[in-house]
Amino acid sequence: MIALTNIGFEFGGRFLYRNANWHIKPNERIGLIGLNGTGKSTLLRIITGEYSLTEGTMSKPRDLTIGFLNQDQLSFDSDDSILNVALTAFERALELEKEINEIIELLETDHSEETIQRLSDKQEEFEHLDGYNIHHKTEKILEGLGFTTEQLTRPFNKFSGGWRMRVLLAKMLLQEPNLLMLDEPTNHLDLPSIEWLEEYLRSYKGTVIVVSHDRFFLDKMVSKIVEVSMQKIFEYPGNYSFYLESKGERMGQQQRAYDNQQQFIKDQEKLINRFKAKASKASMAQSRVKMLDRIEKIEAPEDDNREINIQFRVGVQPGRNLAEFKNVSKNYPGVRIINDAEARIEKGDKIALIGANGKGKSTILRLLAQTDTYDGEIILGHNVRKAFYAQHQLESLSLNSEILEELQNFATDRAETELRTVLGCFLFAGDDVFKKIKVLSGGEKARVALAKTLLTEANFLLLDEPTNHLDMRSINILIQSLQKYEGSFIVVSHDRFFVSEIANKIWWVEDEKIKEYPGTFAEFEYWKTKRDEEMKLVQAKQKLEPVKEKKIEPIVSAPAAPKGNKVSNNYIQNLKKQFDDYEKKVQQAKNKIKELEAAFSLPENISNAPKISELTSFYDAEKKALVHLEKEMEAVMEELIDLENK
Repeated sequence: MIALTNIGFEFGGRFLYRNANWHIKPNERIGLIGLNGTGKSTLLRIITGEYSLTEGTMSKPRDLTIGFLNQDQLSFDSDDSILNVALTAFERALELEKEINEIIELLETDHSEETIQRLSDKQEEFEHLDGYNIHHKTEKILEGLGFTTEQLTRPFNKFSGGWRMRVLLAKMLLQEPNLLMLDEPTNHLDLPSIEWLEEYLRSYKGTVIVVSHDRFFLDKMVSKIVEVSMQKIFEYPGNYSFYLESKGERMGQQQRAYDNQQQFIKDQEKLINRFKAKASKASMAQSRVKMLDRIEKIEAPEDDNREINIQFRVGVQPGRNLAEFKNVSKNYPGVRIINDAEARIEKGDKIALIGANGKGKSTILRLLAQTDTYDGEIILGHNVRKAFYAQHQLESLSLNSEILEELQNFATDRAETELRTVLGCFLFAGDDVFKKIKVLSGGEKARVALAKTLLTEANFLLLDEPTNHLDMRSINILIQSLQKYEGSFIVVSHDRFFVSEIANKIWWVEDEKIKEYPGTFAEFEYWKTKRDEEMKLVQAKQKLEPVKEKKIEPIVSAPAAPKGNKVSNNYIQNLKKQFDDYEKKVQQAKNKIKELEAAFSLPENISNAPKISELTSFYDAEKKALVHLEKEMEAVMEELIDLENK
């Protein structure tokens, strides 16, 4: 579909790509990854034609349609409703809809064959474009991305940047381009919306390229990983977990090649130093110098999962209870967040606060930080020293300060060598520490702000979306920092891998209360899956019970007629309808069981014990539901046979 051959791209005096190759095939699901600054977004802009190659060629079909969702689109503004903004994906269908309405209006006074034919032609084209379903499709996708039905008529410009990006994502999904490219789409989505997008993209009819640092999202959605590294493009079949295994092998090979080359260079340099002063050997030494100048250097492999060797100190030890909510209520105009909520945070708790946007996660952190008002009591425990990290911390950095200077002004009692070590852990090495804050990217500013937070010696951290703007290496470093941290924390995050690695308790808001699961995210997911399945079975049973009563007690005013008497025709028709309904439900259950059986053998699931356990619980629930449905259907069929034989 698209072929990038021996490409090179120079930007700011350095090459982001050199002699790189990439062939994009139809219907691929690609995760594009790499460290910040390696050129992932640049590569997508090359594909769209926004940037021109310095070297090499790119070929693509002329009729290829490309959709590219990126951060630049946040500058778009409109006072139209979000439904109408998303509907602009169907430009031609909307034109036809307008023309059809105008012709229908004209027909009130003009009954000519020409006008009727025009209407017929327009309606035929409109139907061909599936125009009668565009409103339903648009509403479905917007609601899948987290909007309520009531919000669809609200003006686009009344929403925040993250919600606006969801509308633009919906518009792009509705356009259904041959190639869909999404740059960090999960940054603006909550957990339910991320899970919805995963499912949607897995069945998308076209090629999808996603730049993302969400490992769970990449594991569930992609079938190929493409990594940008060392000016090259590396392809790995499979999802992110398979990529990690394959990359480990490649890094081992590269490390051996690097070590061998370094040893070869040392050996040649020894010979050069030994013989360069001898006249008889000078030409030989000079030729070896030229050889070393021409040699293509092998880069040392970069380890995204390197271990950090630093402990973040806790100034004083707190008491057993860090904080307690007692009948806490919080309302905004027209919105109730929590009502008479109770909760407790104890020493050693590492809590992940998860859930959909708008449920009050960040509000709960602000209540704990005492930066927002509330009703009720929040009692902080003995010796609790808290530190609050949120996106506004990035704005509070001194733009004209150097990175090292920023930390020195904040942690005046720390030696420069210690602060340099901390900055090294957050990927600021050598002269990087003298960069001005104002020239840093969003991810680099986030790393500086996180380093400051962990230098506070607080024993209770409040972290609001700390992985935003971070690449995978930075997220791994933050995970290790929090795993080694001796204090307690509560973190708001939609990154499931991050949460699964650092939390020992899960909080969420439900029915205006703070709910708690005392375990890891993997355990919570398994428990929640079982709970949801049990609720579905209960609901299914409740729907089936009235049907069962109708079978036992026929819907007639008098008791059932004895054998030989005529039975009401309405009653027989009702039984037939019940039988047809059961037949459809049985087939649906059988199809679902087949899907689950196929899922057991998928490569990404075979070695994933939590996933196999989750699939097993789904499978058992579906089998039970099938047995129940078949018994009910059989009973209805037997009664129909008896009635027909009368």
